[in-house]
Amino acid sequence: MRIQIDGLHDIEQFQRPLEVITGLFFEQYELSFEPMSADIVITFSLHGEQVGVVNGMLIETESGHKWKAEYQTDLRPYTDEKTRLKQWKNAVFHVYLTLFQEYTRLIQQWGILTGVRPVKLLHQKLRSGLTKEEAHRQLREDYLVTDEKIQLMQQIVDRQLAVVPDLYDLAHEVSIYIGIPFCPTKCAYCTFPAYAINGRQGSVDSFLAGLHYEMREVGRFLKERGINITTIYYGGGTPTSITAEEMDRLYEEMYESFPNVERVREITVEAGRPDTITPEKLDVLKKWKIDRISINPQSYIQETLKAIGRHHTVDETIEKFYLARKMGMNNINMDLIIGLPGEGIEEFNYTLAETEKLMPESLTVHTLSFKRASEMTKNKEKYKVADRDEISAMMKNAQDWTKRNGYVPYYLYRQKNILGNLENVGYALPGQESIYNIMIMEEQQSIIGLGCGASSKFVHPKTRAITRFANPKEPKVYNENFVHYTEEKLKMMDKLFQ
Repeated sequence: MRIQIDGLHDIEQFQRPLEVITGLFFEQYELSFEPMSADIVITFSLHGEQVGVVNGMLIETESGHKWKAEYQTDLRPYTDEKTRLKQWKNAVFHVYLTLFQEYTRLIQQWGILTGVRPVKLLHQKLRSGLTKEEAHRQLREDYLVTDEKIQLMQQIVDRQLAVVPDLYDLAHEVSIYIGIPFCPTKCAYCTFPAYAINGRQGSVDSFLAGLHYEMREVGRFLKERGINITTIYYGGGTPTSITAEEMDRLYEEMYESFPNVERVREITVEAGRPDTITPEKLDVLKKWKIDRISINPQSYIQETLKAIGRHHTVDETIEKFYLARKMGMNNINMDLIIGLPGEGIEEFNYTLAETEKLMPESLTVHTLSFKRASEMTKNKEKYKVADRDEISAMMKNAQDWTKRNGYVPYYLYRQKNILGNLENVGYALPGQESIYNIMIMEEQQSIIGLGCGASSKFVHPKTRAITRFANPKEPKVYNENFVHYTEEKLKMMDKLFQ
């Protein structure tokens, strides 16, 4: 599909978001702001000072058929140019999406929202003093979000505030993310810092030495400033890829370095790959009073696991789940992925039925995303996936299944290139929600990232302005530079918590 856009100035302000919206409707397209031989020409007209008016017209060149749309935005409450520009941009996106929805007859349930955290927007509107009705009306009319998604967002907001009643008052604390960059193998859809651990023991030893250093230095800062930790999350990679002895030393370092660990609300360790779980490692978790882990099947179809590069078996997932349960892990999360290669509604329903036999305390239902750097994206022809209607049906089945089994949605996020323009939703049995997942999604406090590939997100306690800082993803670079990255992080923390 060749699309020409006329009538917009300052094109760089509009280009990327318009490309994202276009990609919701057409898998292959060419978008140009210069004259060309186009299948569709879209012309914009922008005018008004107090009330901004955007008119748009879509012309299908072959047939000559025309579609028109208009949207008005009140500019009077906004005096600074940056905010006024944002209102103009949203108005243009509103008209653009409307034209394509009418042209294709495809409804995008998230409207013009293309960001990762739609629930955060609803939090902001409610905190500003709007009633639920007013906030919902704005989402519906200004952002074109459907009522179904608005109700899901509100349900999640309500659940989050029930789980963390002081959610808006936690900027004086921090959460800690610790990244372990090793896995048994790398999955085809993965873009996380994850390196096959076999044959890399020297790199593992160096990495752990650097990580312990980071933990000590950051812990010292927190103790000196009297800053407590809300949650600690070990991710990766697969944190249980390292040995039981290495895990034991790591958690001992956590208790020695960090302030008031006994008062931390939640400590989570991803044990996502069942092939990394052993009785010895579970004993270590139990020793350090860690009972919240993830064991991620992704699918209960063995052919699928082989296709995406997961070398464990379905039976091993089930076996390790029961082993963990037997050894005292009483808050287990499992991840499922909708739209894996070769899977349709029948296969996903089978995965749900198998999950029902285990009943983990929480379940995150992901919709497959073609991430730019993943093996799956580089070889799309090899990995055939379900179409939009099938993906939507599978998501609906997941919603019905979770509701029927007593799970409630408590966090949500979206990704670029996500199948069906849908979302990833975390469900939990009431009282078993992950506080860390809420904190990372709603950005109400700073998350300090330690380890390889870990990203820190510093939220200013007063302004809520966000600054990001990332450690290197490659273990060799991290091992050679962890002192430098730790010092830079401490400088940023010093400015933040003055």
